[in-house]
This record gives sequence, C-alpha cells and structure tokens, in this order.
Amino acid sequence: MSEFNQPLGGNDMPRFGGPATMMRLPAQETAEGLDAAFIGIPLDIGTSNRPGARLGPRQIRDESRMLRPYNMATRAAPFDSLQVADIGDVPINTFHLPKSMDIIEQFYDEVLRHDCVPLTLGGDHTVTLPVLRAIAKKHGPVGLIHIDAHADVNDHMFGEPSPTARRFVAPRKKACSTAIAWCRSACVAPATPPMTSTGAASRASVSRPPRCAGSSHSPR
Repeated sequence: MSEFNQPLGGNDMPRFGGPATMMRLPAQETAEGLDAAFIGIPLDIGTSNRPGARLGPRQIRDESRMLRPYNMATRAAPFDSLQVADIGDVPINTFHLPKSMDIIEQFYDEVLRHDCVPLTLGGDHTVTLPVLRAIAKKHGPVGLIHIDAHADVNDHMFGEPSPTARRFVAPRKKACSTAIAWCRSACVAPATPPMTSTGAASRASVSRPPRCAGSSHSPR
C-alpha cells in the first residue's frame, strides 16, 4: 500500500459515490504533513457581472470524481510521490468583501506555514489578491500568469475601488510582480510597448493587444 494519499478508485466505490472532495482524495482539517492541498474559496461577492462562482469549488470537486490518478499520455503520477489532501473551504464572510480578503489571507498564511503548496478552487477574480499577499509574505516576490480575455485592471467602477482590479494593482505594493498573458480568441495583434516583469524563474515580457477589429469587446 502506498504511503501517499490516493484518490478513491472507481473499483472501490462507484464514481457517483464516495467523499465529495477533490478527486475523492482524503480530507483533513489542516495542511500539516502535506506537500500540496486543495482549497476552495466559495466567494463571488467581488464580481462585476455574473454571480455564481461561489458554487465553483463544489462543482469542480463534483466533476473531479471522473479524474484518474495517472496521466497515460505524459506518465505523470503525482500521487506516487506527493502527499495531497483536500482541506475544505475558506470560511469567508459572504456579506463583507474586505473582511473576506483578510480571512482568506490568514487561511493561506496558515497553509504556507506548513510549507504546503496551495491548489485553489475559486471563486471570482477577487480571491487572487489575498492568496498572492500570503504567498509573497512567505516567498518574497512572486510571478503571476494571468490568462483572460481582458486584464480587469480598472482602478474604479461606479466610483468605488474595483475589487477585481485590485487583485493585480495592489499586489505590486506587496512585492508581487505580474506577468500577464493575454488570450484573445481570433485576434493576433501587433506588439505594443510591453509590460515586463520578473517571474519566479525567468523574465517574462508580454504586450497588450488592442481592441480586435470588428469586435464589440474591449478590455475593461
């Protein structure tokens, strides 16, 4: 028997049953003794458009029951060498966004205290900020790869500080450097003066594409 936690197999329990954890891995209350931990952040009170991301962690876990512990194409077998578990959800305050940011950051401070790599299930864009803050406190300047249709870096919306923008603007004040990878469907734009940043392992440089010709969508 392996010394590492293993996802519950389909021959041991039908895939529609078993624990409602990520990949049906064992659950535990803290990150103690873990190399990596799945964590849910069921928060969507920072969204500027469609709500519902608060149910994201639950739905991701449900879909993950079909995942296998090995990748037959790459031969990757993470559960043969890493101790991984699902440590549940961050108990956010669904009626107070600033308090929720503090709650998330403190939760991740405790996870990182165990030298555990957090694997986050969100949650709206806002959850990135407190996670980055906690990681920066532990490891110093860190890099971020952001793949999105737009950067969400408006400083204010409707006269209020934008919570989605602050996840990238505020970390710069917290020793976090950012590398943004733009992903725009059917749009290959010429290079413009790049935003550069030192990533965790190497220097990354990307450029912001202009609005696509004939498209009504532009970065917010």
